[in-house]
Amino acid sequence: MKATEQTIKQVERAIRKIAQKFPANEDTSLLTDIHIRVLQESGEILAFDDDDQEITRCVVEQWIDNKDEDFYDQIAVILRNIFKRVHSEVDNLGIIKPYSFVLENDDKENVAELYIADDDTVIIGGDLMAGLEKDLDDFINDLFNK
Repeated sequence: MKATEQTIKQVERAIRKIAQKFPANEDTSLLTDIHIRVLQESGEILAFDDDDQEITRCVVEQWIDNKDEDFYDQIAVILRNIFKRVHSEVDNLGIIKPYSFVLENDDKENVAELYIADDDTVIIGGDLMAGLEKDLDDFINDLFNK
């Protein structure tokens, strides 16, 4: 699925509303995650804090009644791209680092890590430990072959 310009603007607006709720200042919040829940049937995006308190919501018309089996995979890609576009606004929220944005499905299950900010490090999407096992195996092989 390719996001329309209207979809991009709607999601950007929702992310900016989250950023407005957590302005950078001396009174940082103790949140660790911001949960982005996308409801496939209604097209709603809801954002929640760690205590399941709603931060903001909006409806993305393009996503209403989307029946694609890989809906959340497609949404994760779209959201990651939008986070890249608005990174300057979400890099320095008034939240103690590290903090992350997590995509959830209708059942409140984590589907994907979208964005992680930790001081000088920002990770946009993907598995943080991807390829770790291979790297460790290569390291051990190098040690034993020397």
